[in-house]
Amino acid sequence: MATMGTPDEAHPVPRKLWEHPDPSSTAMHKFMRGINEKHGLKLETFSDLYSYSITSRSAFWDQVLGSANFISSGSCARVVDESLPIDAVPRWFEGVHLNFAENMLYSSSSSSSSAGKNQAGKQGKEDGKVAVVEVREGASDTREVTYGELRERAGRLARAMKEKGVEKGDRIVIVGANSVETLLVLLASAWVGAVFSSSSTDMGVKGILQRAVQVNPKWLFMDDAALYNGKVVDLRQKMGEIVEGLKGCSNFRGVVSIPRFSEAKDVSKVPKAETWASFLSAASRNPGPPEFLRIAFHEPLLICYSSGTTGTPKAIVHSVGGILINYFKEGVLHEGVGPDSVTLQYTTTGWIMYLANVGTLLFGGRSILYDGSPFQPDPTTLVRVAAKHGATKLGISPRWLFELSKAGIKPREMADLSKLKVVTCTGMVLSDQLFEWFYDHGFPAHVQLGNISGGTDIAGCFGALNPLTPVYVGGTQGPSLGVHVAIYDSTVDIDGTVGKEIPHGTPGELVAASSFPNVPCFFWGDSHTKSPDGTVLVAAPPGSKYHSAYFARFKNVWAHGDFCVVHPTTGNIAFLGRADGVLNPSGVRFGSAEVYGVIERWFVDRIQDSLCVGQRRPQDTDETVMLFLLMKPGHKFDKKLVKEVKDAIARDLSKRHVPKWIFETPEIPTTINLKKVELPVKQIVSGQRIKPSGTLANPQSLEYYYQFAKVEELAGPKEKL
Repeated sequence: MATMGTPDEAHPVPRKLWEHPDPSSTAMHKFMRGINEKHGLKLETFSDLYSYSITSRSAFWDQVLGSANFISSGSCARVVDESLPIDAVPRWFEGVHLNFAENMLYSSSSSSSSAGKNQAGKQGKEDGKVAVVEVREGASDTREVTYGELRERAGRLARAMKEKGVEKGDRIVIVGANSVETLLVLLASAWVGAVFSSSSTDMGVKGILQRAVQVNPKWLFMDDAALYNGKVVDLRQKMGEIVEGLKGCSNFRGVVSIPRFSEAKDVSKVPKAETWASFLSAASRNPGPPEFLRIAFHEPLLICYSSGTTGTPKAIVHSVGGILINYFKEGVLHEGVGPDSVTLQYTTTGWIMYLANVGTLLFGGRSILYDGSPFQPDPTTLVRVAAKHGATKLGISPRWLFELSKAGIKPREMADLSKLKVVTCTGMVLSDQLFEWFYDHGFPAHVQLGNISGGTDIAGCFGALNPLTPVYVGGTQGPSLGVHVAIYDSTVDIDGTVGKEIPHGTPGELVAASSFPNVPCFFWGDSHTKSPDGTVLVAAPPGSKYHSAYFARFKNVWAHGDFCVVHPTTGNIAFLGRADGVLNPSGVRFGSAEVYGVIERWFVDRIQDSLCVGQRRPQDTDETVMLFLLMKPGHKFDKKLVKEVKDAIARDLSKRHVPKWIFETPEIPTTINLKKVELPVKQIVSGQRIKPSGTLANPQSLEYYYQFAKVEELAGPKEKL
């Protein structure tokens, strides 16, 4: 990725909203000075540091691991084989062994380290310091757990797991809330070397089983009840259905029912069920926590899942080393997380952001675990929780910011947010209007808005915030250190090679051109082969799901599936939409986010939401664009509105961006994390019949869109308004 350039008329510099008052005091700047001192360099800017991180990968990542000072054992002679392309999924830091739970609960007592040195000695993080604060919906019920208590409880659960037959590599699945107990299951699983996988309680039985059956778990942990939107839901029937769905799994021993409220529910009628208390009692057979099992840097810690909006979710396996080293890079260097941090990330346990929620514990900070709707009893709940508990970092979604702005809520006027330093925003594209609202009306001027993008696939970011450059309107501040981000087009060269890097300012597909430690180990249950000596797995051979997902499109690079553009002056990466949902009428490629921005800019008073997709059926010679509008109550969809929308899109973008068809819709399909999904609708209006994924919050909403596969036959006012 090239360095930042000079302004030009075609790409004016957007409005500057924020910059750090003292960049030299930040962890990222101190890290850069450490590189300069060690290697005799003169890195000065973020652009300098980023270029170094992708051209001197081994030295950069060795410095990251040394700075992180994780508790580890073993050593390695080579950080990584830099000659191998990313699709070879090369191993990093072979010979180094770590335990995730050990690093969450203890700190290394040695000064610093590198990949070639053992770390000796550790000390427990301050016993009496609060590690987590659990807050239930409405902020009416709160409990605190100290580091000492967390160590004791996680150690007891780890001992119980050992006594119940859990061994290294066994999969532990939890269907639970963002609670202390879910965190305990994560810690105990990692403690004994098991592989952790989680789903949220609001996911349907089908969605949960699509994930759990793939990994053949030894134990299922599940809450016996849930609270959402002011209602308590009994989960015992769902628990029984999930157990029934797992009966074909050869490793499955049973389900452990976690009491979500003060009284545990009777699960005696649920097959293969036992209570949390009963499971924990197994620890009394051999009192005391087991030894932490340190596993190789590249070995599995966590299984996450793709959204699965159009099929079975991919079971993406992340390594213990990749998770740890990347979280230090992003949490400490990019975001400034440390022992004084208090973080509140709104998330379900089935989303990768759950890891960001609890990762603060790695550095001795405090995590606020919020369970429930962010809009109960009203949209100010998360603001009040953040203020009450002195949050220094708040993680939310564009949807939440949009709801606040729409309701006229100004967080800086209703709560003391003086301790808040960073607000990260992810899950979908953040519009320019919300960037400006954030600083003009929403939050204090000192807060850094970090629009980030990456995801489950890498358990991290491609586009991230940083403290060394300003925040401008639009996009992410720039790439994540150590991740070689490039923008490709789909040109076919004379030798048949598809894809080449294109200049900044030109939209194209986001790729990663070289390997980094948090590239997934493999997909669980995927086809992979072993080397002739039978020891080394080939994680992504041609024909595997892994290869098809990321490496089949372009040679030797990771194609992430995002349609992006890099600003030639600021270096911001603007995410314009999913590459598989890129709109391409008459060869003009643009992203749906551009259209959404116009709707939010001019029609927020009348239109609640919108969905923009391309239609290309087998009989079509070109793609056409469809825009569906969800009206606010009391507002009418008519020809006059359609003309206004088309005129606004033509004025703000171009006539080529104007959708051919604009219709009203009663509902827009979203995932349970409130991300609207375009691809299923695109497939439906293009004549395909699809099977809804278990991740959709409202799968029935898809039925409405089937009629538009024969759009020309639609009669009345809907026809090409």
